[in-house]
Order: sequence, then C-alpha cells, then structure tokens
Amino acid sequence: MPVTTPTPILTPIEARVLATLMEKARTVPDSYPMSLNTLVLGCNQKTSRDPIMNISDAQALTALDELKSAGLVREASGSRVARFEHNFQRGIGVPEQSAVVLGLLMLRGPQTAGELRLNTERWYRFADISSVEGFLEELQDRAAEKGGPLVVKLPRAPGAREQRWAHLLCGPVDLAALAAADADAAQPGAGASMLLQARIDVLENEVAQLRATVHKLCEELGLPLPPPVSPRGQD
Repeated sequence: MPVTTPTPILTPIEARVLATLMEKARTVPDSYPMSLNTLVLGCNQKTSRDPIMNISDAQALTALDELKSAGLVREASGSRVARFEHNFQRGIGVPEQSAVVLGLLMLRGPQTAGELRLNTERWYRFADISSVEGFLEELQDRAAEKGGPLVVKLPRAPGAREQRWAHLLCGPVDLAALAAADADAAQPGAGASMLLQARIDVLENEVAQLRATVHKLCEELGLPLPPPVSPRGQD
C-alpha cells in the first residue's frame, strides 16, 4: 500500500510568511536569506498582496516556528542576525514551476492562468499560458499518496471570461466569501480604483525593496535600524 503524506494546512499568516520567503529568494536574492525585520516588511507590504496584512514580529516568529516544524522553513547559519530561508519545493514535493505558481497564489489570491503567467515574470518565465495551465492541472490532479490536490479551479465570476485558480494550502476555499469580494469589486468605479491601486503598488514595491536593502546594510554594519515611517496624518 502506498504511504500517504498529508500536506500541512497553513494558517493565513504562515502562508504569507512562507510565500514572502519564496518571493524574495527569487526577486531580491541579495537580501536572502531574510532577517525577521525584512521578512515582516515583505509580509506587510501593500504591493502584490491580497489580502493586505499587518503581521507583528511575534506573529511572524510563531509562524516561522510552525513552518520549521513542518520542514518548510530553515534557519540559515553563519550570520550574526537570525536569517530564514524556505524549503518549499522539497517540503511539499513539487517542481520549481509548481512552487512558483503556488507562491503567487498564496501572495496574491485567486488568479487566472494568464494573470499567473504575467505575475510570475520575475520569478520564472513560462513559455506560454498553456504551460501554466499544465502545471495547474497537475497540482489539481495530484495523487492522494502525494498529499492530494494543491489547487482548485473556481467557478467563473460574474462578467469574467476566464476561470481563476486558488491554492488549497490553507484548506478549502470559502466560495461564499470569495463571491462577496467579487461583488464588491464589480461596483461602479472599481475599475478606476484598481488602476490607481496598480500604480501605487508599483511605487510601494520599489520602496519596500529599498527598505529591505537599507535594513540589510544596517544589520551588516552594526548600525541602528531606521524607524518605520508613520502613515500621513498619524505623526
């Protein structure tokens, strides 16, 4: 009889911490492995995140402990400051391309195959949309002895031409909550708001990367970390 290896069920915070490590390993390798400070900044950035979170250092450390116990995160050695790296592909048992798709779904929420191909450009260059769909279908049809399906194809949203995919690493998808969110996004003016948010996302992503670099330099030089910037109007 084949041995069934259950896939760990992650909390939303654990998924965010893990996916952030996966993202930064590919997009800002100079800041990887990540310190707790830069990891929390990455988890809480307003760009390329759905939902937006405000994770504390304590919550991140708790998530890291659970992920280490599950074999999905390791603490790197040889640094004065504790640094962390993911072990996703080996821990879950998937190839690079599947890991990229799952990481993006954990960070950005449900997406179509076309959106995934576009959003994974900095992580991995898929040849075309059909290759993305091929890996999604493999993850959906994953055998029970390997842990079962890791993604699900969602019902078509009202007015949408393509169906989206969602990951199952946090358990089954709440279709009712997803439908409510889709209804809010379909309200008049939502398109202009999304365009504005996309522009803000680009700028905030650049700022987040600069902050990560500054934090790394401060840690290496033994300098105090700069204080976080307060939101406008809350100084």
